[in-house]
Amino acid sequence: MEEHIRAEFIVEGLVQGVGFRYFVYHTAQSLGLKGFTRNLWDGTVYVIAEGNKQSVEQLHKQLQKGPMMAHVESIQVEYNKPANEFEGFEIR
Repeated sequence: MEEHIRAEFIVEGLVQGVGFRYFVYHTAQSLGLKGFTRNLWDGTVYVIAEGNKQSVEQLHKQLQKGPMMAHVESIQVEYNKPANEFEGFEIR
């Protein structure tokens, strides 16, 4: 059976006003992940994703690239056990 994990990301850099949340949404949807993304007041983007380990790791790789206009400087990530609280993936 595939291992399911939960990851919480804080993405720093030029990540607001460049379509980053929509990029995260579409990437997470295509990987079958559940969770959400939202802008934080300090200019970062918060992402929480649950799903199989391989898909979450793939999302992490994609977050490092971001959409064309974004410039990702760093990503903080914390892994936990999934809480299974999400129906799908959404932008908040």
